[in-house]
Amino acid sequence: MADYADPFDAGALFMLLDSYARSVNGGGKALPKSHRERLAPALAEVPGAFSLLALEGGTPIGLANCFMGFSTFACAPLVNIHDLAVVPVRRGCGVGTALLKAVEDEARARGACKITLEVLSGNEGAKALYARHGFANYALADALGSAQFWEKTL
Repeated sequence: MADYADPFDAGALFMLLDSYARSVNGGGKALPKSHRERLAPALAEVPGAFSLLALEGGTPIGLANCFMGFSTFACAPLVNIHDLAVVPVRRGCGVGTALLKAVEDEARARGACKITLEVLSGNEGAKALYARHGFANYALADALGSAQFWEKTL
């Protein structure tokens, strides 16, 4: 579990998220430099936020930023994985699997009924990883199709 007050963890969070943001799947743009100092303290102020770091020999190689939510249909908490990022040179080496297992363990410890996430329809690598770990499109009725993630930027 990342400690948002720890300078190493805070730096790792920013570095890993910035690396992901710079990739095609992350939008292709660097995070603002001001986020380096603001990201960890801002996360610390969000109730139910937690981040998991994957380290290899002390070097940050993966990240899962998660937020607690609530399922009204199940009347129980849920965990949303907002960011799952692995440095490019370590993809395909089990880091994403380890992070997903750690998120699931934490979700179970927190009494969550499910884990949710979003993935771009063209991100085949991530979709394959998630499918291997039991994730699937969400649908209540086949006739209505699967759920979609929409946004409105403010």
